[in-house]
Amino acid sequence: MSRPPTSYFDTSMWDPRDVISGGSRRVSIRTPVGAFRVWTKRVGNNPSVKVLLLHGGPGATAELYEGFDTWFPRAGIEYYYYDQLGSFRSDQPHDPSLWELARFVDEVDQVREALGLDGSNFVLLGQSWGGLLAIEYAVHHQHHLKGLVISNMMSSTRLYNEYANDVLMPAMDQEVLAEIKRFEAEGKTHDPRYEELLMQNHYVLHVCRMPLEDWPDPLIRWLGHINQAIYVPMQGPSELGLSGSLEEWDRSGDLKDIDVPTLVIGATHDTMDPKHMRWMAEQLPRGRYLHCPNGSHFSQFDDAEHYFPGVIDFLESL
Repeated sequence: MSRPPTSYFDTSMWDPRDVISGGSRRVSIRTPVGAFRVWTKRVGNNPSVKVLLLHGGPGATAELYEGFDTWFPRAGIEYYYYDQLGSFRSDQPHDPSLWELARFVDEVDQVREALGLDGSNFVLLGQSWGGLLAIEYAVHHQHHLKGLVISNMMSSTRLYNEYANDVLMPAMDQEVLAEIKRFEAEGKTHDPRYEELLMQNHYVLHVCRMPLEDWPDPLIRWLGHINQAIYVPMQGPSELGLSGSLEEWDRSGDLKDIDVPTLVIGATHDTMDPKHMRWMAEQLPRGRYLHCPNGSHFSQFDDAEHYFPGVIDFLESL
């Protein structure tokens, strides 16, 4: 769910036409307000393991998965990039009624069907908001799944907010936290000072634990491509917790009914509670937990040496 500030980087040089190229395909989907197209891209060829990647946000892009290109192909894993409706390389309709969880679940199932994925090969991997969406999909459509990966996402947004309030915020400089809260109370979350405070006191500690000058190119591009018209209504304007339409979401009680092999990934420095994510794996009948000891919310960047071998080992076990 995290949206690092954009003012630190110049993202104006990137255009969607630059990245819609080899292997990409636009998939038609039906919605209550008409038909649209979403962007997908296939990499690799494996008839028994096909991974559909659900990006975070909501309203972000699959660019954060570009690091998978270093690891998945040499492991023989077939995988699909996918920008959800409203996101960077897909259609971006201006209709707030579309930004509902149930509609996104239906969209994922339509994309699955269009790509020819089924219970013999279909693995769903979601990170952050993508992890929430993956859990929700499994609750309704697990019969289509061969495996599930929930990366850096708790099963309850209420508990996510409690972790932010009880653990992350008390560890911050309290004068800085008070200033951040003032900006949020006044609705000034796009003020450069607010963004600076978050970047220096939260994001480099809990989102991507690298010096800003070393942040990976896909992460920087991702910053400039988040659709705020989706992100803010669903996530909320604050970056220290969740207050949008997803605020009451909780599937903790449903984990025991998701009976497909599932990997849950947590990290020591995550914005999400790693203890809760380990607990999630224990509730799942066929759950497994992967801990990234050096990682944060985007462990594929700051703890790749633990993240990718663990994910690949799980996929190979399927």
